[in-house]
Amino acid sequence: MQTRNYIFAIHGIDCAHCANTIEVSVARLDGVEACELNATTGRLRVRGAVEPDAIITYVRSLGYEAMLLENDGVTPTTPDASVSFVEFMWQRLETRLALIGAIMIVPGVVLHELLGWRAFWIDALAFAALIAAGLPIARSAWRSLVRSRTISINALMTIAAIGAVIIGAHVEAALVMVLFAIGEAIEGFTAARARDAIRSLMTLVPETALRLRDGYETRTPVAELKVGDVIVVRPGERVPMDGVVRSGATHINQAPITGESVPVVKTPGAEVYAGSINGEGVIEVIVTHLASDNTISRMIRLVQEAQDRRAPVQRLIDRFAGWYTPAVVAIAALIAVIPPLLFGQPFWNPSPDEFGWFYRSLALLVVACPCALVISTPVSVVSALSAAARAGVLIKGGAALEALGKVRAVAFDKTGTLTTGRPVLVAVRSVECREPEQNEDARCDACTTLLELACAVEQRSEHPLAHAIVDAARVRGVMQNAPRATSVTALPGHGIVGDVNGRTVLIGSHRYFDETAPHPLAFCDRAERDAGAGRTPLMVSIDGTFAGMLSVADAIRPEAREAIARLRRAGIQHAVMLTGDRRETAQAIAADAGIDDVRAEVLPEYKAQMVENLRATYGAVAMVGDGINDTPALASATVGIAIGVAHGGTNQAMETADVTLMSDDLRRLPFVFELARATRRTIMVNVAFSIAVKAVFLVIVAAGLSTMWMAVFADMGTSLLVTLNGLRLLGMRHQGEA
Repeated sequence: MQTRNYIFAIHGIDCAHCANTIEVSVARLDGVEACELNATTGRLRVRGAVEPDAIITYVRSLGYEAMLLENDGVTPTTPDASVSFVEFMWQRLETRLALIGAIMIVPGVVLHELLGWRAFWIDALAFAALIAAGLPIARSAWRSLVRSRTISINALMTIAAIGAVIIGAHVEAALVMVLFAIGEAIEGFTAARARDAIRSLMTLVPETALRLRDGYETRTPVAELKVGDVIVVRPGERVPMDGVVRSGATHINQAPITGESVPVVKTPGAEVYAGSINGEGVIEVIVTHLASDNTISRMIRLVQEAQDRRAPVQRLIDRFAGWYTPAVVAIAALIAVIPPLLFGQPFWNPSPDEFGWFYRSLALLVVACPCALVISTPVSVVSALSAAARAGVLIKGGAALEALGKVRAVAFDKTGTLTTGRPVLVAVRSVECREPEQNEDARCDACTTLLELACAVEQRSEHPLAHAIVDAARVRGVMQNAPRATSVTALPGHGIVGDVNGRTVLIGSHRYFDETAPHPLAFCDRAERDAGAGRTPLMVSIDGTFAGMLSVADAIRPEAREAIARLRRAGIQHAVMLTGDRRETAQAIAADAGIDDVRAEVLPEYKAQMVENLRATYGAVAMVGDGINDTPALASATVGIAIGVAHGGTNQAMETADVTLMSDDLRRLPFVFELARATRRTIMVNVAFSIAVKAVFLVIVAAGLSTMWMAVFADMGTSLLVTLNGLRLLGMRHQGEA
């Protein structure tokens, strides 16, 4: 049979350690080459020459449900975590029995444990609660022991409960099982909540769209739409498909995709994304991607895949838990036997108020449960990935997140990253201008007339510099007054010329004017300064007489300086710019952005080597590029970050980069590093807290000062606290997010 890759949704997992047990068991099946199960996402990845039905049958034999997922790998929400905790517990038989057991154990806790009463009916109720809550746990422990030859956490609790029954502590045995079952259900509930933070994105896309065909509008399921179909999106509706606006104008709220808090203007030719919200206008959209391949579907798929990629610290903890549990059983056995045999200590409880070493060994089994330690990392990672996705940032798994937390130096591409990647008009100066010389972008009547004439000619050109002039004229309200140009002719490599109201208007480079047209020395000096600052000077003559100059530049992103400053506050010690542009141009952009280390005139093939050199100097280095021509450098960095995927960047960047910013707002970069560092701190706190609680209670148990139900309550409380601490990361937002 051919080796294949499968993804299964596993239901019924409440504990990360139980997920490890399933993983180990499936890995031992014939034909399975590799498998990995993430307890937080509930996704099992299997590679091997094995039938999927064999996997499903085997997982069911372990007491869990398995479902083969389609290619998109989107896990269905089962059970539903959008309900209350009690409703969540009632959805499954095992947790339903635990809930019933919790009710039946109340008389024993109040009358026996607190008031010291003893009665047959109290023990009978406790025993019934033990069976209700403990039977599923014991059955799972037995299956793990027989099928995978592993001692699970369920086995620890089962041994402890049986031991308590042997010594007559029925209420305590039942309380241990009930608290443990409820604690496991809480873990499952909170993990499902974390999962749903991403899965809720699926609800953002409408199930139907209004297709326009032959002049008629028809409500059509989005799954039936094809590339090239035209759909109509009315005011207030969600955009059902990725596409390009064919007609109409509106504002689109793209927050679900890019995290942008301000609606974006959309006119014909602009891209729109499934799941975004239409504003006040009606637009017709040409579909560009199938429903299974639209931007939000790729986001969900990539984030779920990222959640399955474990951080190195999580892999270390999982390996530790693999031998830790059997070691605990062995140590508990030694504690039960050695003190009575060698030191004459009591094996059984000498009195109701004094614990023997058998009881202490049982309490040790309970308190040593590694649930809190195992869950401490994955819940934090999934919460962080979910918070990032909500802000329009895709982080490719725990390994990338952990690496981000160690980065101390960031390298930036210039064009399209620190700059907008498109030229804009930055200065206009007519020879007849009367405004002060220091105001290079003059707005007097003479300069306005110069811009009108230039716009008239450049409207007939497709050159990027022409677009910059026309866009500036439109923004300044000059375009509507611009006359119509005729006989427009391009001068390849030099400029463009045309007739406007009987006058010949020539727009050309400084070099061309040096060769063909006299111009004042002051403008010559100005053109040299502009060229040195990375601008492109364009000179204008009317009927052969020099009329003035326009300056065009690839403008720095307006948020670049703020982003760099926030990066430094976030712990980034060094920022460097890598570019193939001239040194003068690079220095000018870097100065505006607040970057003091510039590596200019670097060919694309050498950018990767530059990144390697930076890694040798600073250790962990992140490379930020627009994902178009920076692939080698992005791959060479510790963490590659692609920006602006939803604003002209390549879709391949979303698939290959370690981190992808869906928008081109650089202010999301500091948020990424702040989130990574917060995640790292949270994981360290969770791990340290889990170990500290274990250590303290092990001493208390060994001293005979703790009951079993106190131990399991401490374990459950620790697991809940580390889970809630990890879920706090869901609340992190970047400064621009509402």
